[in-house]
Amino acid sequence: MDLQRPVAPAPYDLLPAVPSFTLRSDDVADGQPMDAPFTAEGGNVSPHLAWSGFPAGTQSFLVNCFDPDAPTPAGFWHWTIVDLPVDLTELEQGWGESDLMLPGAAYHVRNDGGTHAYTGAAPPAGDRPHRYYFAVHALDTDSLDLDPDDSPTRVAFVALFHTIARAVIAPTFQQ
Repeated sequence: MDLQRPVAPAPYDLLPAVPSFTLRSDDVADGQPMDAPFTAEGGNVSPHLAWSGFPAGTQSFLVNCFDPDAPTPAGFWHWTIVDLPVDLTELEQGWGESDLMLPGAAYHVRNDGGTHAYTGAAPPAGDRPHRYYFAVHALDTDSLDLDPDDSPTRVAFVALFHTIARAVIAPTFQQ
């Protein structure tokens, strides 16, 4: 099967523009291949993320990871954490494993693999490098009032109306 398709646009380029802030990681880098631990075959370990410089009106954060290059019409959501408190500005490596590692009312919603956790990169063998958009969204509300069984797409839609800034790192992976 030939999986060569046109490159999808960067997902956040399609949304209303918002200011950016700084997102960094000890584990992944923008435009660079991901190491094995952050892939499905290598362990499904969520990478370290840390952020700063977000707007003063921020009341909470949403963190997600999206692959727009997945061979589906809607891409693939690998990770979504909702209702992170504003005083949390770093996720340690591996915090995507369960809600037990998350502070306060923060929780994972079901990813497109069906789990309430991080699912590592897993593009089809032979497909071009996929981009994995790790994004931190600064929100103007302390809670999105959603449910852990809501889809990541629903979370992204609700958050759109509360996002006041966004930071993104987009590493790649190819099998």
